[in-house]
Amino acid sequence: MLLLLNFLISFTFALMLHELGHLTAARLCRVPVVELGLGWGPKMYRRAFNRIEYQLRLLPLGAFIKMDMAVFTQRPFEQQLFVLTAGVLVNLTLAVLTWGSLFGVLNLGLAIGNSLPLYQQDGWKSAIVLSRKLLGRRSPMVEWTVTITGGLIALAVFAKAVMLMVR
Repeated sequence: MLLLLNFLISFTFALMLHELGHLTAARLCRVPVVELGLGWGPKMYRRAFNRIEYQLRLLPLGAFIKMDMAVFTQRPFEQQLFVLTAGVLVNLTLAVLTWGSLFGVLNLGLAIGNSLPLYQQDGWKSAIVLSRKLLGRRSPMVEWTVTITGGLIALAVFAKAVMLMVR
């Protein structure tokens, strides 16, 4: 029971610190953040403070920030990547600082998981921003290719992990 409680608290803090990394980077780049939420599903509690709506949702399986995307897309390429990778950088830093603990493992897992080019993960969003920068425009074909390839890579990594566990 104590291990489960430690896991839940550590996971929640790792998620929140990840999102606070994005929030801090967005603020440094003057990108307005309109929502910060813990969990998914229906809103259980919400409170507005400093023009941000903070939310607690029913299923504690994730966290998110919602930015003003019109402002975000007008920021220079480097600032967009900084905002998108800030959460991963926070998790990597915390993983190193707390190496050998459950909190360190969870942060490393979040950093790796968010770096994969899976749809709506930080790695995918960064790949889309990078492709738009390289091409100088949006390209639905390239963006779908990034999305499908990212999914196939993640599926291959997952399958390999399952095969290693089965041995």
